[in-house]
Amino acid sequence: MNNCEDQESWEIVHIPDKPPFPPHQQPTVNVYAAVIDPKHANTLIRKLNQILPLENLRHVKRVRKQHLDEGSTQLSVILCLAGENNSQVDFIPQEVVGLIDSYQLDTFITKVCRYAPLSKEEWVEQCKIWPTSFHPPTYNISGITGFSQEESQLVCTFMKLALDLAKSKCQMVNAAVIVDPSTNEVIARACDQVYSCSCPINHEVTKNHDNMLLNSSATEEPKLSYDGVSCLNPWGWSNQKSCDSWHPLRHAAIVAIEDSAARDRNLFPGGRHDLTEIDHVEPALTSPSPKKQKTISMDVNDLEELNTRTNGCHPELSRPYLCTGYDIYLVWEPCAMCAMALVHQRIKRIFYAYPNPTAGALGSVHRLQGEKSLNHHYAVFKVLLPQESLNRGIMSLVSKGDHPKKPSNMPHGASL
Repeated sequence: MNNCEDQESWEIVHIPDKPPFPPHQQPTVNVYAAVIDPKHANTLIRKLNQILPLENLRHVKRVRKQHLDEGSTQLSVILCLAGENNSQVDFIPQEVVGLIDSYQLDTFITKVCRYAPLSKEEWVEQCKIWPTSFHPPTYNISGITGFSQEESQLVCTFMKLALDLAKSKCQMVNAAVIVDPSTNEVIARACDQVYSCSCPINHEVTKNHDNMLLNSSATEEPKLSYDGVSCLNPWGWSNQKSCDSWHPLRHAAIVAIEDSAARDRNLFPGGRHDLTEIDHVEPALTSPSPKKQKTISMDVNDLEELNTRTNGCHPELSRPYLCTGYDIYLVWEPCAMCAMALVHQRIKRIFYAYPNPTAGALGSVHRLQGEKSLNHHYAVFKVLLPQESLNRGIMSLVSKGDHPKKPSNMPHGASL
């Protein structure tokens, strides 16, 4: 967790691939284990790994070494999974029974942690139950282990840009800002374009969201409408009245991606036949093995034309491959469609301000960043805003996500 410009207000929180468990409340499973003679350890472990490998418990060490009070060492080994009723009459595979008989083992039931630890704190607590392995993230994405003060200020600056963009329309919408972190250049910015302001909205469709907003009297600050935040209600468009301006796919992130592609076409002119694709190797974000990524190099004539159009100021000589390595700042947590589009675009980091309790794909409802079957993974961060920047409607809507922090000098139950 990192603080931004105002050390007491802005915070950046990494959203892990899986929801964390309190260290003292780790989910467990039952296993059969037995104390073994150390001289038989290597042979027994080799046979057990061949007969019954612990496929779903790879983070659990098969052997536990304990130092007894009298100074001796005791080894225990996991034989196989057990049932949940702590009964010795559960079925044990026949091959394991053979080993138990051959080595005259006395079995007992114990617990091991069901999931791999996500932090060193979790790992320490898990090892108190049974030893496990902890492997910190091997991919190098800045921010997962913390932000410097300068980085935090940049994050806050770009998030403020997205917030101002979201409020600049006729009603509250989602906004997206794509940034190249290597140069801190804004590549594209966009808002929801599912409908235009001239197109009337059927407010009955989104009454479920309105019910989550606080009622405000005539003397209070007018309540913004959140009907236009596409990711909060991805299917809301389907029941709207016919309107030529409606387009269900034009969420802020999708529009920003389109604008980024249009920018590339403008800065790197020429048809596809004029471009030569070359491969270069970059470290993979999720594994130590290198993965090929594409850039598109331009010929001499295209570079001369580019220098003419941009006054020779463009710092790069190769066309970006999609949005590889870029950051995106979103006011609202994206839905599954937008989150998957950002996977395809090879976005490196996603920052959002408000959780999406109805359709959020990066922490609130789903965690797409932890889906192992995907060929690209990004890091996700939630930017906790100062409470004074949230109006009453947003406070109510994001309360399910436990988002804003109440200042220490504000009494309990006080409203903004």
